[in-house]
Amino acid sequence: MAFVKDMLRMWAHSWKRFISIAMITLLGVAVLTGIYAGCRDAFRSTDRFFDAQGLHDVQVLSTAGLSNGDIAALRKVNGVAKVQAERSQEVTFDLDGRKSATMQEIGTNGIDQPYLQEGRMPKKAGEIAVTRKFIRDSGKRIGSRLTVTPESASSDTSDTNDTNGADGTNETNGTDEAPSFPTKLTIVGVVLDPQNLSNPDGYSAMTSFRSTATTDYTFFAPSDGVTGTLYTSATLLVKGAAAESTFDESYENTVKQVTDRIDGTVKTDRQKARRQELLDAGNKKIADARAEADKKFADAQSQIDANRQQFNQQVDQIVSMQAGAAAAGAAANGANAGAAAAAGATTPQLDETTRETMRETIIAASPELTQAKQQLDQAQSQLNEQKASTEQTLKTKENELKTSIPQVRWYVQDRQSLGGFSALKSDLDSIQSLGNAFPIVFLLVAVMMSLTAMARMVEEDRSLIGTYVGLGYGRLAVASRYLLFALLACLIGGGLGLIAGFLGIPAFLLVVLQGMYVMPGLRLEYDWLYGSLGIALFVVGVLAATIYACVQEMRQTPASLLRPKAPRAGSRILLERIRPVWNRMGFLSKVTARNIFRFKSRLIMTVGGVAGCTALIVCGLAINDTVADLGIKQYRDIYQYDLMVVSDDSDASAMRTKVASDGRVTSSLDVRIESGDLTVAGSGDGDSGKAGSSGSESIQLVAVPEKHLSDLGEMVTLQPVSSGILGTSGVGKTGSLKLDDDGVIVAQSAASALGVKAGSKVRLTNGDGVQATAKVSAVNRNLIGSDVYVSETYYAKLFDSKDAKNTKNSKSSEDSEALTWNAMLAKLSGSDTSQTDYAESLEEDSSVMKAVSCAHMADSFKFDLMGAVVALIVALAGGLALVVLFTLANTNVSERVREMATLKVLGFFDREVHHYVNREMMILPVMGVILGLPLGRLVGGMLTMALNMPSLYFEVEVKPLSYVIAAVATMAFALLVQLFVNPVLDRIDPISSLKSVE
Repeated sequence: MAFVKDMLRMWAHSWKRFISIAMITLLGVAVLTGIYAGCRDAFRSTDRFFDAQGLHDVQVLSTAGLSNGDIAALRKVNGVAKVQAERSQEVTFDLDGRKSATMQEIGTNGIDQPYLQEGRMPKKAGEIAVTRKFIRDSGKRIGSRLTVTPESASSDTSDTNDTNGADGTNETNGTDEAPSFPTKLTIVGVVLDPQNLSNPDGYSAMTSFRSTATTDYTFFAPSDGVTGTLYTSATLLVKGAAAESTFDESYENTVKQVTDRIDGTVKTDRQKARRQELLDAGNKKIADARAEADKKFADAQSQIDANRQQFNQQVDQIVSMQAGAAAAGAAANGANAGAAAAAGATTPQLDETTRETMRETIIAASPELTQAKQQLDQAQSQLNEQKASTEQTLKTKENELKTSIPQVRWYVQDRQSLGGFSALKSDLDSIQSLGNAFPIVFLLVAVMMSLTAMARMVEEDRSLIGTYVGLGYGRLAVASRYLLFALLACLIGGGLGLIAGFLGIPAFLLVVLQGMYVMPGLRLEYDWLYGSLGIALFVVGVLAATIYACVQEMRQTPASLLRPKAPRAGSRILLERIRPVWNRMGFLSKVTARNIFRFKSRLIMTVGGVAGCTALIVCGLAINDTVADLGIKQYRDIYQYDLMVVSDDSDASAMRTKVASDGRVTSSLDVRIESGDLTVAGSGDGDSGKAGSSGSESIQLVAVPEKHLSDLGEMVTLQPVSSGILGTSGVGKTGSLKLDDDGVIVAQSAASALGVKAGSKVRLTNGDGVQATAKVSAVNRNLIGSDVYVSETYYAKLFDSKDAKNTKNSKSSEDSEALTWNAMLAKLSGSDTSQTDYAESLEEDSSVMKAVSCAHMADSFKFDLMGAVVALIVALAGGLALVVLFTLANTNVSERVREMATLKVLGFFDREVHHYVNREMMILPVMGVILGLPLGRLVGGMLTMALNMPSLYFEVEVKPLSYVIAAVATMAFALLVQLFVNPVLDRIDPISSLKSVE
């Protein structure tokens, strides 16, 4: 009992050490679990939401649309749980300028169901549900009406694979019709599209650029009122996929098995079958046209024949009458009346030659008959010409049919191809990678500080330990006093750390996340296993340090423990050997130098602990500086143009005329911009079409006119880059990079994520979904967005554009019909504000789809999530620095109580004692800061390299101010600790402190 009471008394006396160990554990556990828990809560809530709304696991698209046969074939694939055929149509409407939307049919098989936020789901024809983004942009509300106009090419299937029939109409085949939706609409609900969780008021709305291949909004309509038997896509749910977390590798493997089966057999067979259907439909149209033409020609020939027969009968009557009259006249002039009577009684018999001669004579003598004969001959001639022409046309169409219908391509995509899904996953993965790295530093510092504190605690009880051992207490029992002390401090600190880690930090992160994404049903959850392991990790580290400290003391005999520890033998320090410096130092300076460098363990612990905390602060500020400068570097330095204007292909000419007429442009470059995909060629089958594979990145494909390749460098800073280490990259000379016809120039942001470099082979997908393998000629410095620049000639070579071939030698790119230049890069006159206002005014023009001001983008680019995490890390690192300095300062004072008492006996005033001790306590943090600043840059570069996010490359930069802030913050903590230490120095009693322990 006395042993226990003494142990509790000892614990109470060492409350400062207890608080230090508990605080370090609290911070470490909070960092270890907090960021993990916040990301996990977001992952889980999103996964539950996806399962509830039936977000598809696989989506199948076809360049020729999908038929019922395709849907039936997909249902037979092993591992497919559900298949839903979907119909959609692109429409346009007037909303402060021409806007586009996708009319999406709400599936009836429970897949991709929109989440109702306000109002009700549409049920009748003409009713729609819209997204909150549309409500915000349009100012409309539930009950508002809207009229839309279907685009001329309302879906992929109606503009790329229609077969021209003999009559000139465009249809897919005799029975399949493209989807058609009602055009007079009424808003009845506001919904969240499960395929895009981006918050319309958050970061995405400010920084994302919608490329030409997408629409502005999505409208959801019921099946009622939707016509057409051709499907835009098919969405699938995979058996067993819902049981896995959509963000785990196990889910990806489950889905991949099904996509591989589709790619292996169904895809190839149905591509051939679908093309054959189109060929058969085309042949059937030609056959039907031929039969119809033959029927019409036969009817026309019958009519001509009937008219000619009537005409011949009329002429024959005249011939007969004339022949009869002639015969009667001849008989009247004869010798006997009997002969005359006989001649008058019978019709004269004319030979064919005579009859034909008479026919021609009669027709020639009569203008009416001549005109009638000419009309009959002309009608027959025209009919013959029409028959010959029609037959030739049909034969030509038969010959051209196979070449006019391209090969049908299927694209099998998983959830990774969804921009909203991949962005959320990448954001959370990147933040989680930070959460996995920083706790390592906290753990190392915790072990170091625990070793220092517990070693001093054990050393203070040296004689007491010797007494207990001498009285027969086992070494384990004696050591349990300190082990239980450290264990209790870890458990209390770890428990508080779990509260902060699973409640405080996640709540903070999720508030920021909800500003970027809409995540219904978000809730905080506790992970018993991870939380227990988090505490156990720090318990093991601290207990290991405590055991080491106990073993170092208790391996001695009780007699040795009962005697005071012999002072360290005097020795020279390195500075003493530098005579010019040493001789000029004062007495107290020499004492300070000896105290710092003779006690190497204290030197290592203090400098190492402070360096680690400083490095964490610098690392956090480095990430913040890197993110803060992304917009400035991209939109001020890399993009030299001030304005990007994009239009529909049909409005390209009007858009250029509009911009030119405004008189604001000082120079411009016409380009073509398409949204596409870049996949590492070795990551899969070149014809697989799986844009969601791990080696894939969404890109903005920029085609440049052949005659203006050199002008690209005036609009975009072209600098070749090569991968460096620790977040650095080698940047070549500005202007040393040129676009040519031998390859494409890939943005650094995409190249870094995929490991692409100059000379690599990649697979490009253009805006029409056509894929081609391209050579990367260079990697260009680029931080935001994934631009891929390609020349007009190389574009034609890659995507087999018939009209674009052989344009290199054409008179001008404007005169050629190779590509439609649907975008313009322009430099503007005027201030940043006027440029921003001009871009906003352009968006109101009906010919402009999107106008982007680089000045506005540079000022508005923000990355709130990363900024919040950095602020959290810096705050925790600052707290760790304060705890470390407090622990080391108290340990330093406790080790030198007799020294401080001696100084007081010698006549030192309290202020002089403060100065004597605090000088060392300031020099050691300064040494730690000097070591921690470059260490922070090193760690910051390594962590920044791990932040692979879609369309972003983090070019590490640490501003001088950040180094100053880190140094000043650390030294401020050191000064703050002095305020706590000085009263302890004042309370040292010289008499009791100098008493001999013997």
